[in-house]
Amino acid sequence: MPKLRHAATGLVVAIVGFFGTFPIVLQGLLAVGASPAQASAGLMASAMAMGLAAIGLSLWFRMPVSIAWSTPGAALLAVSASPNGGFATAIGAFIIAGALTLAAGLVRPLGRAAAAIPASLAQAMLAGVLLPICLVPFAALPTLPSFIGPIIGAWILGALVHRLAAVPVALLMTGALTLLMGDTSALEGAALLTAPQWTTPAFSFTAAISIGVPLFIVTMATQNVPGVAILRSYGFTPSPAALLSTVGAGSIIAAPLGVFSICIAAITSAMCANEDSDPDPDRRYLSAVMGGVFYCLFGLGAGLLTAFAAAVPDLVFAALAGLAVLNVMAGALRAALAADHGREAAILTIAVTASGMTFAGIGAAVWGLLAGLGFYGLLTLRARLV
Repeated sequence: MPKLRHAATGLVVAIVGFFGTFPIVLQGLLAVGASPAQASAGLMASAMAMGLAAIGLSLWFRMPVSIAWSTPGAALLAVSASPNGGFATAIGAFIIAGALTLAAGLVRPLGRAAAAIPASLAQAMLAGVLLPICLVPFAALPTLPSFIGPIIGAWILGALVHRLAAVPVALLMTGALTLLMGDTSALEGAALLTAPQWTTPAFSFTAAISIGVPLFIVTMATQNVPGVAILRSYGFTPSPAALLSTVGAGSIIAAPLGVFSICIAAITSAMCANEDSDPDPDRRYLSAVMGGVFYCLFGLGAGLLTAFAAAVPDLVFAALAGLAVLNVMAGALRAALAADHGREAAILTIAVTASGMTFAGIGAAVWGLLAGLGFYGLLTLRARLV
């Protein structure tokens, strides 16, 4: 049975995993055509899906397998244009991404091909996606200084205490400012519990290439692969095929409810897998189980969070989403530019992706990765010939 130690660790895991990044998830769902009600239901379903997957996998394998939504994937959605056909077509792209993850688990050559993409370029694509989002808080500051200024200040103070505390502290400040200056009428009709909403998927080749494939690549490279590596670093030996197949199948099944992607967590897996979770490695899985329970509980209140987002000006929540991914941006830039070889290709990938260009109906993330891969190949060829 779980002890207080496991419950405490699970609560911290869920707070970090949910409250640290839910603003960018809402932004992402709204950007690809979800209505506020669909975004709220999608937030709830995503929390429930990752909570149930974490409980099931941890109990089955007796390992601390923490599951998350794909924060980089949500950021990708936030800078994507709503596809033709609206949210239903976006749902179809989510299913494509989940199917690719499932295939990566079942078909080893595909998994190896996805893993063969240079990590620096995958991280560069992520950095290019995040850059415009991270600029929003500071671009919006002159427009709403009384709102955004204190939120940025709270984020800085929280980061001085601990980097994982930065976003929760900024959220608390946003809540206080909302009560003082926001439109609190938006909170009055908010339901305590969030009901699921089904969206029948529609499929589009353009959306599959612009949203589905980049969502798969960025989640695979920045979440799933590091998540497995984290568990191995603590002495656990999970089956990557089983984990990938599970999160891929879960993403497919839950996509019509608004779930864009669930994946193997890296940061919260480390929190569950270390000795602070439990001195006995054989019992650390209970912390991941409790984290899953709290994810499910937090998900039930997604409607209140969506109403809270509606109670403040749009720029405020967009700024909060930008602050939520600043640390992710820092990690992506560090990983993208760490190696000397291919650094120019990484810079090219960042520039093309951050440009937001669309050509032949295909978004900037795909073109950025393709440009980077082509340049990386030329640099590698030159190094071999010299």
